[in-house]
Amino acid sequence: MSTEAETAPKAETKPFQAEVSKLLDLMINSLYSNQEIFLRELISNASDACDKLRYAAITQPELLGDDPKLQVTIKIDKKKRTITVADNGIGMNHDDLVENLGTIARSGTAAFVDQMSGDSDKDVSLIGQFGVGFYSAFMVADKVTVTTAKAGENTAWRWRSEGAGEYTIEPAENAARGTAIELHLRRGMNEFLEPTRLRTIVKTYSDHIALPILLTGDDDAPETMNDASALWTRPKSDITKEQYTEFYHHAAHAFDEPWLTLHNKAEGRIEYTNLLFIPSSAPFDLFHPDRKHGIKLYVKRVFITDDCEGLVPRWLRFLRGVVDSEDLPLNISREMLQNNPVLARIKTAVCKRVLSELEKKSTKAAEEYAAFWQNFGAVLKEGIYEDTEYRDRLLGLMRAYSTHGDDLVSLKDYVGRMKDGQSEIFYMTGEDVAALRKSPQLEGFVSRGIEVLLLSDPVDDFWLQSVPEFEGKPFKSVTQGGIDLSKIEGGDEKKDKADAPPEEGVGELIQAFKLALEDAVKDVRVSDRLTDSAVCLVADEGALDMHLERLLKQHQQLSSTAQKILEINPANALISSLAQRAKASPSDPAIADAAHLLLDQARIIEGDPVTDPAAFARRMTDAMARGLTGG
Repeated sequence: MSTEAETAPKAETKPFQAEVSKLLDLMINSLYSNQEIFLRELISNASDACDKLRYAAITQPELLGDDPKLQVTIKIDKKKRTITVADNGIGMNHDDLVENLGTIARSGTAAFVDQMSGDSDKDVSLIGQFGVGFYSAFMVADKVTVTTAKAGENTAWRWRSEGAGEYTIEPAENAARGTAIELHLRRGMNEFLEPTRLRTIVKTYSDHIALPILLTGDDDAPETMNDASALWTRPKSDITKEQYTEFYHHAAHAFDEPWLTLHNKAEGRIEYTNLLFIPSSAPFDLFHPDRKHGIKLYVKRVFITDDCEGLVPRWLRFLRGVVDSEDLPLNISREMLQNNPVLARIKTAVCKRVLSELEKKSTKAAEEYAAFWQNFGAVLKEGIYEDTEYRDRLLGLMRAYSTHGDDLVSLKDYVGRMKDGQSEIFYMTGEDVAALRKSPQLEGFVSRGIEVLLLSDPVDDFWLQSVPEFEGKPFKSVTQGGIDLSKIEGGDEKKDKADAPPEEGVGELIQAFKLALEDAVKDVRVSDRLTDSAVCLVADEGALDMHLERLLKQHQQLSSTAQKILEINPANALISSLAQRAKASPSDPAIADAAHLLLDQARIIEGDPVTDPAAFARRMTDAMARGLTGG
């Protein structure tokens, strides 16, 4: 017969996820100047656990049992050199411990860890985009013990680790609902055993927590250290900048400062309060498909969810903070939220408020707004693509680099600088603005002083296909055919040279190139967009933009690509020499080789591979040999 000891769960020792080990090493060795934030992080997690229990208890009031007053308790034991941060919130079971404390269950974690360089200063800045959470305990502790019992379950569990690559989980004696985290302090951390020091930390970082935070010593009566009221319910005049910042740190689990704070209360048909923040730096997982929205929904100060899809559109997913409604029912389910008219009105009001504040910033603080756009512009452009309701306002907020200078420009500024005779907004998309500036396709535009937008976000290729125009001016890719630059006022000697009649032999050269290239291109023609380079590729009029076509092909949304047009520059010395040679001997094999080499050159400039590397290498070798021998 089996004994109870034989059937009872035994202790398990498990390795940390690789990302956790690297994160722990960073925090233990690099974050020495921010050690006090461990308490902020643990209190923040304890507050979240209590919020989750309060929400669960709406439909399961028995979970609160005989302990309905939710709170966080900090206990000091100077003899043992321990601090214990405890809460009576939702608690954890065995699987929760493995998932929450053994792994980092966040989207894009591996990519985040890969960015760590080993440079302490850079990595500390990077970790501010990630948040530190529970693992911050190891900044001050050489051993951490977590004892926890999940609300509604009978089994308690204990988690232990010294932060050195592994942790142990085992059953614990009966424990009260909630979680107690005991930190055994490292040498040199005695300051955190002093009540005065802990009071200062709590007042600085956690005064806004809407639960009592109690401090107890060996013989002392519990002392409440914080205001214990929801910050967003207080009048704005009573809240300091520092308090807003610390609430942002709590809400976003971030290190940076908020770039913009929006705190307002709506009254009327619907009543709600929002306290929202735009970060000053982009979170590491901003573009991860599984990233959650960063706004917590409360109803009458009771936490409901931190994953409410209907609260703000996905193109505002960088927002952090809270929305607290007076009109939604407390027992509303997440399914009911999806089609709730009250939530829909809140969403509309929040969107309009955020856009209004961004519009103010864009006109009154252009440099600050440019920094915001660098962080979050690509996200707002998703709204241009998918949200017709706010498209016009988002187009007004859009900024882009251009050939006009080194600063970001607005579409309104661009239109105001358009040349006489220019009816279209010219743009070029690609992987990198610096590379775009060097493109041969821009030469004719730049020589005439015609501004071109340089767009390098992946979303650019897609919103441009769904937005036909801005202020009556259609968008036009410079990689497409059908652009007549001669009708646009402006230019210089290079422009005049480009517009000059074709030099002698150019017609013969074009015919020789067409014969040599056969079906490799759709056409060969003289270019009015080139002033320096020998050749470039362009799409046919009405065809897809070349960069968009490449993207679609890479993502297997196109099975084949359309043939391109090879444009040649008669003013280029090489083309001029080839033209003279073609006039004298159109069937010269060197001309056919030159045609293929120039086509491959144009492909390389566009970022495309050459179709036949071996033939390319042979022709290049032969051309170099002829050049060196004078053949």
